[in-house]
Parts: sequence; C-alpha cells; structure tokens
Amino acid sequence: MATESLATLSSDTLADQAYRSVRAAIVTGELRPGQKVTERGLAERLTVSPTPVREAIRRLEQDGLLERAGPRTVKVSTIGDTALQDLAEVEVALRGMVARFAARHATPEQLDNLDAILDQADDLLILIKQRHSNGDPVTRNVNQLLDTMERFNDAVSACANNPVLMRLLDQTRVFSRSESRARRLERIAQDPNFGLDRYTTHRALVRALRAGDSTTAEAVVIEDARGGLSALLSGG
Repeated sequence: MATESLATLSSDTLADQAYRSVRAAIVTGELRPGQKVTERGLAERLTVSPTPVREAIRRLEQDGLLERAGPRTVKVSTIGDTALQDLAEVEVALRGMVARFAARHATPEQLDNLDAILDQADDLLILIKQRHSNGDPVTRNVNQLLDTMERFNDAVSACANNPVLMRLLDQTRVFSRSESRARRLERIAQDPNFGLDRYTTHRALVRALRAGDSTTAEAVVIEDARGGLSALLSGG
C-alpha cells in the first residue's frame, strides 16, 4: 500500500510534486536502495503522465538519489548516513532563512496569533503530563499537540511572506509531514518526554520576531530544527 509520499498529485507543477513525492519515498525507505523503477511505473503510481516524472527523475539523478539503469529505467541509490545528514543540513538552513524573513515581515496580528497558538500548546502539554502521571491514554492529546505545532510552523512560514523560499523548503524536506508525525509518535511511545524540551524555544522565537531580530530568530530555529531532525534520523 503506497504511503502519502506516492499519493495522487493535485497542486503546484506536476514535475515539482513528482520530484517531492519520489524523493520522500526514497528518503523514508518506501523505495529501497537498489530498487529499480521505470518512468511508466512511477507515472502510474502517481497517476500522472510520464513527462513530469521524467523531469523529476532527472532532478533526482542530479541529487544523487537515483542512478540510470537503462534508457527509461533507474534504480535507487544507496543513501548513506552522510548523505542524509547533508540533506538535513539543507533543510535546517532553509528553515533558518524562513525565520530571518519572518522577523522582517511579521505583522502584529500574526505575532499575536503565534502567541495564541503557543498558549494552546502549553495547555495541551499540561494536560498530557497530568494524564501521563495518572496512567491515562495520551495519544489523542499528543496528536492534538503535534497538530498545534504544525499550525505554529505554518504561521511562522506565513510571516516570512516569501513563496519562493517556501517552495524550496517544501522540495528539500527530509521527511514528509506524515512520515515525521509517524516517527515522532513512535519515539514518544518509547519516551513520553521526547521533544518536549524543545517547545520552550518557540517562545524565544516569537520574542525575536517581535523585536525584529532576524539574527536571533534564525539562530533559534536552526538550533531547534537541527536537534529535531538529528533525533528523528538517529532514532536517539
């Protein structure tokens, strides 16, 4: 059964979406190292014509994620730990740039909204800790918290007001949102406190955005993003 990364495409250019979808499938292991795929086969799985898939394959070959195995056949390259870390560093840098632009362009209304979202996250954190200490199920509340933090990240991106930058970030994410969510839930099941210490940095980010301090905003996000991705990649 295909995951979201190979779901039907519906927005942006088809070539961009095909690139992101196949790339996510490679990075997350849905397409395995050494596995051969064809233009036609990928086009059928993505329900698009071969043309955008051909362009996506060309870009993935340039990224070193696919290798040519025949005129219309490629195979998935072996991605080592170093390559994954390199991909993560690109995403981290772009996230930092988003924060830098957000510090320049955020409106008072947007900043108030960020604080309101974090207030909701704080309430959920308190509830999760209480339920966990009482031995009550917390899965639904954890998902609510993750939804809230996704809204926060999306709101920060909106503050940046830079569609080009956001498009680049979308194309270079190491994990799709669904894969990131799955990995976080898996880690939280093992350690209920996983990632909770990093939520405090979001308040620091909003303070920097209010002050128009792009340097601090970028530094806060880079530290947070690097720690988060490193934990998900290492499983530790």
